[in-house]
Amino acid sequence: MSPKTISTLKLIALLILGFAVFIFVAAFIVDTDFSAERSVIIDRSDQEIFEYVRFLENQYNYSVWGEMDPDMEREFHGTDGTVGFVSSWEGNEEVGRGEQEIVGIVEGERIDYELRFYEPFESSAESYMIVEPVTENQTRVRWGFSGSMPRPMNLMLLFMNMDELIGSDFETGLNNLKQILESTETETETETETN
Repeated sequence: MSPKTISTLKLIALLILGFAVFIFVAAFIVDTDFSAERSVIIDRSDQEIFEYVRFLENQYNYSVWGEMDPDMEREFHGTDGTVGFVSSWEGNEEVGRGEQEIVGIVEGERIDYELRFYEPFESSAESYMIVEPVTENQTRVRWGFSGSMPRPMNLMLLFMNMDELIGSDFETGLNNLKQILESTETETETETETN
């Protein structure tokens, strides 16, 4: 080998080593955690809303993910609206395959979920819905999500804004929920109209 070839190979090796060191250092500088949350005010009582959102099967009525693949296969295990209930899905490339489990309920206030994704990639995250009374007949519903990416996969967070990606889906879902619940008559309204 000529000295010029050896110098070129050394330069290439140094560039590769420098890039690897950069990736390694960047992976420890970039945060591994991500989250998103959105909220909406719905003209219904907190109890009415909680009794609707506690049932995981109802989420298919308002979440955007159900709309992404109308032919998605769904299975349910356990008693909906209780801790331990699992909703699993398998669909097209957009929705993939995974499951969501109710892992905690604070009656009338909060539902916690664990999301487990299997395809197109394996990961897990935590999600929640919080129902907060604003007035007697107005309620704030907060839908949130948090997770983490292991190093060096966390470098993708430099190019993906999870708050924007997931947050916009939550926003659409919450607006769908608002439309569903505000267009549905309550028992009290029905009784008042008939009297």
